[in-house]
Amino acid sequence: MDSQKEALQRIISTLANKNDEIQNFIDTLNHTLKGVQENSSNILSELDEEFDSLYSVLDEMKESMINSIKQEQARKSQELQSQLSQCNNALENSEELLEFATRSLDIKEAEEFSKAARQIKDRVTMASAFRLSLKPKVSDNMTHLMVDFSQERQMLQTLTFLPVPKAPEIDPVECLVADNSVTVAWRMAEEDNKIDHFILEYRKTNFDGLPRVKDERCWEIIDNIKGTEYTLSGLKFDSKYMNFRVRACNKAVAGECSDPVTLETKALNFSLDNSSSHLNLRVEDTYVEWDPTGGKSQENKMKGKENKGRSGTPSPKRTSVGSRPPAVRGSRDRFTGESYTVLGDTVIESGQHYWEVKAQKDCKSYSVGVAYKTLGKFDQLGKTNTSWCIHVNNWLQNTFAAKHNNKVKALDVTVPERIGVFCDFDGGQLSFYDAHSKQLLYSFKTKFTQPLLPGFMVWCGGLSLSTGMQVPSAVRTLQKSENGMTGSASSLNIVTQ
Repeated sequence: MDSQKEALQRIISTLANKNDEIQNFIDTLNHTLKGVQENSSNILSELDEEFDSLYSVLDEMKESMINSIKQEQARKSQELQSQLSQCNNALENSEELLEFATRSLDIKEAEEFSKAARQIKDRVTMASAFRLSLKPKVSDNMTHLMVDFSQERQMLQTLTFLPVPKAPEIDPVECLVADNSVTVAWRMAEEDNKIDHFILEYRKTNFDGLPRVKDERCWEIIDNIKGTEYTLSGLKFDSKYMNFRVRACNKAVAGECSDPVTLETKALNFSLDNSSSHLNLRVEDTYVEWDPTGGKSQENKMKGKENKGRSGTPSPKRTSVGSRPPAVRGSRDRFTGESYTVLGDTVIESGQHYWEVKAQKDCKSYSVGVAYKTLGKFDQLGKTNTSWCIHVNNWLQNTFAAKHNNKVKALDVTVPERIGVFCDFDGGQLSFYDAHSKQLLYSFKTKFTQPLLPGFMVWCGGLSLSTGMQVPSAVRTLQKSENGMTGSASSLNIVTQ
């Protein structure tokens, strides 16, 4: 009995699931049917608009041609009317002269006859009838305004629905990823002179291929591209890959999307580690600012909490003065004393990486570089054998120097507005550049034996950080020749164990 109930329950469950599937399919069919009706109505409306537009063009052309014929008729009529009027006047004068000459034949007196003859001769000489052109100035021919619409009629008879463009093909070989820009190139499988423009769609993903459904991002769209390539510039490469696809469009419809292409856009992304920053620093993601009251106010709070702790209430852990919640604290303590330092939250263990830093104009002192995770909480960047940096000082006197292991190399170059940092972990190289001109400022050569963290020191001012950047092409080119440069002091280029 129980086994039969279980079997029947399974049958009921199967039937219920099948009913749900059928109901869902019915809903899909109804939705599709409604879509066919709505889309057909829209297409019919568009067809009416297109034919009305065509009728309008034909009516305008007809009106223009009618006006041309009427203007030609008026011009020729005016010419002929003018010529006709001249001829009538000349004929009237000639008939009057003829009548006068005929009467003169009856004059008997020789003197009067001679006088009349001279008058007739003078009048004949001046008569307009003898100066007239007896040829019409214009003809009655109007055939130059005849039309033949046989070819156009044949073209109209070939009117049909505009074909949907075929999908383009993206050429991965012609695509280029460089300098935080991506150039996508494509071609049509066969020539189509009806193509008006293209639509490029892209999205970021961390998967080598199409994103998984649960992690899928929306496609970003760039419309009205006239050529067969497009460059996306100024990107932040905060994902490992980007997907691209292209659609061809004619005046009426967009075609199917091309097969998507995945291009690698991996770059180093990191934020500032709020949990280990000095209490006098206010940290938020990629920005750090000196806060002279941070340490004191925090210490007062801590003292108050410690007093409460003595009365039986346990003292809670210190919290960051930053605006975001502190991350889970690692094995190190916060920087303290005069080490106004904050590290990045992402470890560098291999590869080549690049990031940029911009200081506030009124920043009095700051350092930019890298350090091992073992950097002590009282240590300052560049004053230990576990950190490398360049240091800018705008207080009392202006100095610009490279620092490592408490040794200093003065730099005889102008401090740029933005500093680019290039770190080649495997090659043992740390270089600093003018981010705008890509001029080399200084380069450390060493052997990194432990994982690195980006490091920053700031006093009386602030620093903003740009990550998710590829190594610029200009920097890669300079790296090939930099090994032969003598700008690095040998005293700073030591191997740290």
